[in-house]
Amino acid sequence: MTDQLSRRDFLASAGGLAAAGALGITHPIRPPRPLPAASRWAAKPVVIASANGLRGVQKAFDLIMQGADTLDAAIEAVKIQELDPNDNSVGYGGYPNADGVVQLDASCMHGPTKRAGAVGALEGIKTPSEVAKCVMQYTAHIFLVGADAKRFALEMGFKEEELLTDKAREAWLHWRANLNPDDDYLDVADSQPMTHRPTGTINCDAVAPNGDISSVTTTAGIAWKVPGRVGDSAVVGAGQYTDNDIGAAGATGRGESNIMVCGGFLIVENMRRGMKPTDACFETLKRVAHLAESRLLTRDGKPRFQMVFHAVNKAGEFGAASLYPSQFAVHDGTQARLADTAHVYATPQPQ
Repeated sequence: MTDQLSRRDFLASAGGLAAAGALGITHPIRPPRPLPAASRWAAKPVVIASANGLRGVQKAFDLIMQGADTLDAAIEAVKIQELDPNDNSVGYGGYPNADGVVQLDASCMHGPTKRAGAVGALEGIKTPSEVAKCVMQYTAHIFLVGADAKRFALEMGFKEEELLTDKAREAWLHWRANLNPDDDYLDVADSQPMTHRPTGTINCDAVAPNGDISSVTTTAGIAWKVPGRVGDSAVVGAGQYTDNDIGAAGATGRGESNIMVCGGFLIVENMRRGMKPTDACFETLKRVAHLAESRLLTRDGKPRFQMVFHAVNKAGEFGAASLYPSQFAVHDGTQARLADTAHVYATPQPQ
């Protein structure tokens, strides 16, 4: 079978179903296959992710070392957060938009086949990363949005579910009640005051021993966003990007600022020019800061928002950088761990 299976070929392949099922992967890109002998590895296997992906990098690394495809492994990693109701930035339990509706974004790229998939403003489906993979795998398109993205997901067998948890609903109600002192809602005490609107996301990038690379980014978007807003996570070339000859990169933070610089793509292009992953991320952050609107800057010119970039290259080297001090998750063959990012500014993020 080829790496990129048609829907008919995959469903007809009982062996592929059994092998992929053993690893717990739905809609696999391909069945698992034996790793090359260690002496013939083309790259050092590695998985990196945003800081909320510590469990995910362990899962993805284990899958890669069992012969799973890099995109299958990366998506299984981010699904841990998509299904976790305590992660209010991703999937089930994510903070809703201004109307109290959870709308999810995701995109992915598969280096070996040079294909991508994405969904935006998806409602009622807990794992948009999987839906993005299905868009890539089963259609000639890249990006589906809104109600039609949901219809596609249901046609692919995904189950419609309520995404707004009690915790996220309570946070939204507090935000709405305190939004305008002249409206008809009474101000209420906020037990969890937010100095910044949450913008969390999860990005995951993976390199296999044979040098194949993939990336995925998924999010619930910035809390209380304008309904229909799609951030960088769903934008191929911004929220994530992969070139199987060079490397992969992804982002978390203020999506609009990342879209303006095509961050994922620019980092990979910086690596193409010879930069190491951390340097490539750092250089792109300088572009983010330079293009920030004046309303987003402090009096001394520092961005009021956070942006974190992660990157891997073909050899399995990895790195991450942020505007303000942060961490990222990595597994490079030793153990899953958190590491500090390089950062532009040593001070905490301004209020």
